[in-house]
Amino acid sequence: MALMDFIKKQFIDVIEWTESTDGVLAWRYPFQDREIQNGATLVVRESQMALFVNEGQVADLFGPGTHKLSTQTLPVLTNLKNWDKLFASPFKSDVYFFSTRQQLDMRWGTAQPITLRDKDFGAVRLRAFGNYSLRLVDPRKFHTEVSGTREAYTMADLDGQLRGLMLQHISDAVAQSGVPFLDLAANQVAFAKALQVATAPAFDAIGLRLEGVTVQNISLPEELQKILDQRIGMGMVGNDMGKFVQYQTAQSLPALAAGGGSGGSVAGDAAGLGAGLALGQTMAQSLQQGLQGAVPVPGAAAAPAVVPLRPDEVMSTLEKLADLKAKGILTDDEFSAKKAELLKKLV
Repeated sequence: MALMDFIKKQFIDVIEWTESTDGVLAWRYPFQDREIQNGATLVVRESQMALFVNEGQVADLFGPGTHKLSTQTLPVLTNLKNWDKLFASPFKSDVYFFSTRQQLDMRWGTAQPITLRDKDFGAVRLRAFGNYSLRLVDPRKFHTEVSGTREAYTMADLDGQLRGLMLQHISDAVAQSGVPFLDLAANQVAFAKALQVATAPAFDAIGLRLEGVTVQNISLPEELQKILDQRIGMGMVGNDMGKFVQYQTAQSLPALAAGGGSGGSVAGDAAGLGAGLALGQTMAQSLQQGLQGAVPVPGAAAAPAVVPLRPDEVMSTLEKLADLKAKGILTDDEFSAKKAELLKKLV
């Protein structure tokens, strides 16, 4: 009786994986010199796949379900072992289980700023981070390219390689997104989609599918962030140049207040502030006169005639517009159009 119990223990009747540990992508069934019984049952749960490997050669692949092992269900293995139609004896073969469920909240990010080329600003430095999700979809490819004969292969083993693949394709993603570099921070969804498209082939090459990518933060260089802040300010005041001058004056108030503690007199600071506000009002009036055209509106009162500008006023306004263009607030086309309008208004 003891002999029969010993013999029975040497044969495996049920092969299954309960997947008790999170983050395991591939797991080898521990045979420990035991053999698979003819007609044994293979249980593959949902979100799993099982692969038979005979002496290093990939054989049959099984999806979710309960499978009775025979020459009919193991055609590749039957051919490799040169079995005839039926086999009566137990056999040995490596069986690997693979988890095909989605692996969530994998992190990626730039440890150091990376340098990218941009058509508007030349070389720029960018920092970004987010997360991504993936799924193992090709066990044969993953076994031959990555996991091999290891007893287990986890997401922790693969994390560094996948982070590198994400960062490697950031430049391609910026180019494919079609989003200007300065606007990346405001278009994170488009950037994330482009990063997924650019990186997906590298994941596919090792049997994985990149299910999704999110970008949680993009940090622009300080000088570009200032230009972005100016564009946001312009968006808040619209096309009213007078309001824009008021906005710029308001931005300069903290600097003027800080200058008061450096030894200057209160009267001097007040005079400087008053002069700045007066200059802002004068500039606003000049810009409004120079930039607003007389566009008739049906049913509205006729607009007053535009007062011609003196040459010094035109030159002053052009200088201000050139400064706005240099800061990226006005485009070349906008500057040229306003310049032409001003030249027509010379006295």
